[in-house]
Amino acid sequence: MRITTWAEYGLICALHLARRPDDGPITGRDIAATERLSGDYVEQILLRLRRAGLIRSTRGARGGYQLARPAATITVRDVIKASELSTFELHCVSHPVDSSRCADSAECSIRPVWMLLQQRIDEVLESVCLQDLLAQESTVRERVGLPLGDDAAMALAAARTLPIVRE
Repeated sequence: MRITTWAEYGLICALHLARRPDDGPITGRDIAATERLSGDYVEQILLRLRRAGLIRSTRGARGGYQLARPAATITVRDVIKASELSTFELHCVSHPVDSSRCADSAECSIRPVWMLLQQRIDEVLESVCLQDLLAQESTVRERVGLPLGDDAAMALAAARTLPIVRE
């Protein structure tokens, strides 16, 4: 599984809206400016989130975007699926090595591993909602089963110094 900019920006935009549940609609351009993201890219992502029913839009001078449901009911999986259109791509389905070898009717000992991996990834993503992500990082790490001990803190600090590579 690769986390693409579609998924990452989708989560950033959804979290931005989750932080302001009672502040009324906000434009995509304002979200983009605040989060320092491309305005056109944010508008495309917001359109995907709206089509998935995660956010709603209001037209007019005071229009913009808001969450369509409470942040506690929108999971990370919901946002990634809406932004990315899937959470995990089964390579044997999207890019089969050979049509007869990779068909559903064919015996493949590898496919069950990929299917299990997809299931586990979806379970983790489904277990965390936007409301959870509004908490401190240590709370989120504990929520997903990654306590922030000394080793984890050092690894996290080291990871923060690495450059982020975008697609």
